[in-house]
Amino acid sequence: MLIYNVTTKVSWPIHEEWLQWMQGVHIPEVMATGCFEKFQMVRLLEIDEEEGPSYAIQYYASGRDVYEKYINEYAPALREKTTKAWGDQFIAFRTLMEVVG
Repeated sequence: MLIYNVTTKVSWPIHEEWLQWMQGVHIPEVMATGCFEKFQMVRLLEIDEEEGPSYAIQYYASGRDVYEKYINEYAPALREKTTKAWGDQFIAFRTLMEVVG
């Protein structure tokens, strides 16, 4: 099992609207690709929130093949849509992790 983790710091002015968009639009679109079995969204605690809160969305993939399918076939358009919606009001970084226990 792999976890595709997207950590995002969001500016305070768009925070509430962005959170609703993530839960109501973006995450459902990612899950509709069929590449992930489940997801969870968490808020990072004990970090500097002066510029805005940070969230991590973790998508669980059964293997490298479906993860690669997502990255190659779906991620570019979904990332572009996110950038068009929110501009420079967020910063995101992505990591791939393997469940070992």
